[in-house]
Amino acid sequence: MKNIENLLITEKTTIKEALKIIDKGALRIALVSDENNKLLGTLSDGDIRRGLLKNYTLEDDIKELYFKNPTVAYSSETKESIIQKAIKNQVYQIPIIDENNNLVDIVNLTTLLNVTKKRNRVILMAGGLGTRLRPLTEDTPKPMLKVGNRPILETIIKNFAAHGFVNITISLNYKGDMIKEYFKDGSDFGVNIDYVEENTRLGTAGALSLLKEHPNEPFFVMNADLLTDVNFSNLLDFHCFGNANATMCVREYEYQVPYGVIEIENSSIVSIVEKPIKKFFVNAGIYVLSPNIFEFIPKNEFFDMPTLFNILIEKQKKVLSFPIHEYWLDIGRIEEYKKANEEYDEVF
Repeated sequence: MKNIENLLITEKTTIKEALKIIDKGALRIALVSDENNKLLGTLSDGDIRRGLLKNYTLEDDIKELYFKNPTVAYSSETKESIIQKAIKNQVYQIPIIDENNNLVDIVNLTTLLNVTKKRNRVILMAGGLGTRLRPLTEDTPKPMLKVGNRPILETIIKNFAAHGFVNITISLNYKGDMIKEYFKDGSDFGVNIDYVEENTRLGTAGALSLLKEHPNEPFFVMNADLLTDVNFSNLLDFHCFGNANATMCVREYEYQVPYGVIEIENSSIVSIVEKPIKKFFVNAGIYVLSPNIFEFIPKNEFFDMPTLFNILIEKQKKVLSFPIHEYWLDIGRIEEYKKANEEYDEVF
């Protein structure tokens, strides 16, 4: 029996408080109950991210966000019955209740099936020139720059491996031999690594045309100059349960206009807002793609990821956004490289 006390929240719990509970727990879910321990519903990482996209703030409560009709099992059911129920309803966690709807436990499908390693492939784009990081990248490819006394790429690989994603493909170009010499086949890092090499620059999506075999299940694509502690299992769940063709991680970006902004109607000034802050969602460089996207990728041509997403949108394919609230840093400039080294020990 698992201790569910640290997973319990109420309808009045704020999104910020709920995130802390979900992030600390191994099951990636919170249980919403009333004062009598009756199950009201469940709240997942995906529920919160959808709320953030609808402009809910971290200080809002979760009352409108949580799922009020979760799949549940009774304490009298067998393990086999619970597994079948989870598979049928495409859920990983099932709250266990008694005949009076009192919460008793929560079980995890992964634990029941004793599954740890996942087949989904991870494709890491490590061929960039790192021009803005010179002179650091004159003799070293950017993914091999050390942050926290280990290469950026090693931290990325270890983070994926921690979630069970051990099948890694690295796309190489600039000084790719240094990367191959360091990681070899990946066995020293607990993963399986193979490589593709770009003789000419093909872009993030174009490099996918070099794969020897197309993945048979949804796969990750990520730039190899990012540091993040995003939960990759949550990301894959979000993509699969959303039945998406492509999912892009997005990050909220704030920009303060340095002037007073004037709103004008018919030559008349109707308002003046001094130095307003504008908020946008920007591409975070992490994607999950389904195998059917390969029909839209040309062979051996430059083809970037935004172009692929725009084509999918034009073709009315299902394209989702996955907002990142976790740590995320794009190491593109010297200032960001210094910041990464300052923050590494605290985050990782």
